[in-house]
Amino acid sequence: MKYLITLLILFSVFANAQDNTVTDLKIQGNKKLKSSFVKKIIQIKSGVKLDSTIIEADIKLLKRLPSIAHAYYQVVLVGEHSYNVFYNIEENFTIIPSANVYTTNDDEFAYRLGLYEFNLFGENITFGGFYQKDIYNSYALKFRAPFLFSRQLGLAVNYQDLTTQEPVFFENNTAEYKYNNESVEVLGLFQLNFTNRFEAGLNYFTEDYEYKFGAKNLNIPQELKVHKLTYKLIYEYNNLNYEYQYVDGFRSILNFQYVTSNNDTLLPDFAIGWNDFQYFKRFGKRGNWASRLRLGIASNDDTPFAPFAVDNNLNLRGVGNTIDRGTGAIVLNTEYRQTLYEKNWFSLQGNAFIDAGSWRNPGGDFSDFGENHNIRIYPGLGLRFIHKKIFNAIFRIDYGIGITDGATQGLVFGIGQYF
Repeated sequence: MKYLITLLILFSVFANAQDNTVTDLKIQGNKKLKSSFVKKIIQIKSGVKLDSTIIEADIKLLKRLPSIAHAYYQVVLVGEHSYNVFYNIEENFTIIPSANVYTTNDDEFAYRLGLYEFNLFGENITFGGFYQKDIYNSYALKFRAPFLFSRQLGLAVNYQDLTTQEPVFFENNTAEYKYNNESVEVLGLFQLNFTNRFEAGLNYFTEDYEYKFGAKNLNIPQELKVHKLTYKLIYEYNNLNYEYQYVDGFRSILNFQYVTSNNDTLLPDFAIGWNDFQYFKRFGKRGNWASRLRLGIASNDDTPFAPFAVDNNLNLRGVGNTIDRGTGAIVLNTEYRQTLYEKNWFSLQGNAFIDAGSWRNPGGDFSDFGENHNIRIYPGLGLRFIHKKIFNAIFRIDYGIGITDGATQGLVFGIGQYF
């Protein structure tokens, strides 16, 4: 009712908006999040003309922040053509553990445990890291401050030392390698406006392959260490609107990378790009349809180290841990989420999903996308246990069952929605 009254006031006010001004802007409800930070990133300021479209955009922006569970506004008349604006904030708890566990029916088991602070110093800065056990030990650290320098300019710095057992595919055979990727990444972050943002920077990394078992090929070394430099550009269009666990709207994320290598024989320089198209639609009070379409393409080198992986935790729930690779990918994840129970801070959500994808073979052509052995389809069911006042506190369990030739099935556990 308060929100409706506020809207009615605004509509009547803006009929004569030429002289209406904001006398004072007040931030309420925040504890850890600094009011000075909120005022830095929003557009409404004291002394400017009262504008409902700007206020709505500010609220939409605030609800996207990890530190905020919900936000709304009030407008109060304090004098002739003078108004106070109140931004009311419900904060998230932002020191969050993360966990991902995935298995398949051939007894594969891997997990990743992490801890992140999403509101460091009350400035919406993310800092944290993870430990991963996937046969071998791995770890990473992450720093991300999208508003570090201004409401438009920020910085991200990431470090990881990732070691896994990876299959290498060649001539209808498979070899297993111990794979290590140690990298340092620095990105500049630029928010053009409310819906458009860019990231650009460099990633320097070393890839180390060590043969463990499986098929051998004289043309493929059993040990390989390569230094690489990646030039990275990301563009995001984001018009999503959040209401606690519900999402509505469209988002597109384009990721383009050019990778240079000191080994031109097996791992030549290559370009890679992919675009994630995400669409979310509310149905009634408790339903939410979510879809993600990924289109990816890379330089079509005939190499066993192709960049696009078929993986349990990336694209197809239940498929296994890196079971294939390609130089192109088409992946569709679509699911319907239904809230089964909701009270105060807790929500239980069920979902039914279909994950489907196809890959282009290294050195192949676009007809590979239509080949039966490259197409994989995994329907399944899942549950979400959601804490509405802790950022990303969504514990998910999904079980995917493959229905194409040679398919597997398995559980995928994790923190946060799958996409």
